[in-house]
Amino acid sequence: MTRIEEGPAAIDDPAVVEDPAAVGAPAVGWWRRIAVDTRPLRHLAFRRMFIGNATAFFGFQFTAVAVPVQMFAVTRSSLWVGYLGLAALVPLLIFALWGGALADALDRRRLLLAGALLMWATTLGLLTQALLRLDSPVLLLVLTALQAVGVAVTSPTRAAIVPRLVGPGEVPAANTLFFTATTAASVFGPLGAGVLIGYDVAWAYLVDAVTFTLALWATLRLPALPPAENGTAARGGLRDVLFGLRFIGRHTLLMLTFAIDIVAMVLAFPRALFPEVAHERFGGNAAVGWLFAAIAIGSLLAGLTSGWISRVRRQGVALVLAVVGWGLAVAAAGLARQLWLCILLLAVGGAADLVSSVYRQTILQTYAPDELRGRMQGVFTAVVAGGPRLGDLRAGGMGAAVGAGTAWVTGGLAASAVAVCLLVAFPVLRHYTGGGRPANPES
Repeated sequence: MTRIEEGPAAIDDPAVVEDPAAVGAPAVGWWRRIAVDTRPLRHLAFRRMFIGNATAFFGFQFTAVAVPVQMFAVTRSSLWVGYLGLAALVPLLIFALWGGALADALDRRRLLLAGALLMWATTLGLLTQALLRLDSPVLLLVLTALQAVGVAVTSPTRAAIVPRLVGPGEVPAANTLFFTATTAASVFGPLGAGVLIGYDVAWAYLVDAVTFTLALWATLRLPALPPAENGTAARGGLRDVLFGLRFIGRHTLLMLTFAIDIVAMVLAFPRALFPEVAHERFGGNAAVGWLFAAIAIGSLLAGLTSGWISRVRRQGVALVLAVVGWGLAVAAAGLARQLWLCILLLAVGGAADLVSSVYRQTILQTYAPDELRGRMQGVFTAVVAGGPRLGDLRAGGMGAAVGAGTAWVTGGLAASAVAVCLLVAFPVLRHYTGGGRPANPES
């Protein structure tokens, strides 16, 4: 049995990780030292989940663009676009924490399938309202909230599954592959959405509904993933949620990873301003697709050249510097008056965001034993998915009050400044070098 206080659990399940010889294999050649590490794809179960998730996320990007564009078209208000973030935030906070606890108590494959079915049904609802020309902002908010429930359940469950599908030495590479694939989808999805929305938003929702079927197939083909068998097994209730939160509260570094992400997303995420800025500064829907894709373009390029990420020793410092770079790049993009320059600067910010995302995810997965990974990822999902929603509300509300440009630029500068303050104030960030929990349990 693995005890909670003994540190990260190394999962060795030959039924799932079928190629242990691949674990820790060194990269060879200068290109392999730079290019994205693809070793986790040798594992069949991981490969299936990777392909299904990447395809589904590509389709989801069509919806992610279509909903705010439709909302702005109906209301002509960035504040209403910001309300979409608020509608998703509450379900994300509640169901991500609960979903993470369930992922430690139930078969993770079945839980992932249940959440995926809810997301698929919600997409069909968005498609139906678009075809019927209902144009109801309230209905868009309700469907956004339901979709957030599905995201809140599937995200922590999927992340908790990853260390059981690959070897422990491949977890950073597996995370990078996921982030790279999703950012690639975030490039081509919004660009495609920008084209289809010019005809009708219903086409965007249709693409999402069709592509999601592959994710359902991939989930069905996963092996059974029952909870860890030990004396600390979770039951999925409030007590388990609180236990996970207390575990995080005892480790300053974990708390800081969440704080840094909240700072980056709440203060510097300009997504809610994209429809207004595209309309007023860059010419309309063709530009909005590029704005939604720009951050992901940078993340994709960073992911494809990410072989160096796992070799960085001072990961805490690298995490903060990446957030500082994100904030400064976003602020500079808010000043740009040419579309190409705005896209370029947002892409720089996206590259920095991928680096920070990989380090934050890896810290969580290596700190916690398997029986706590679902709860850790539940909190991670609540923060990572909830932070941008709060950022939407912040940007939309501030944009309505002082203008989109001011809201965009000041948010990026504030995020960089706060990240530097956290690095100065907390030595654990400056000293963290990876490899799981340090000897001091309070650090």
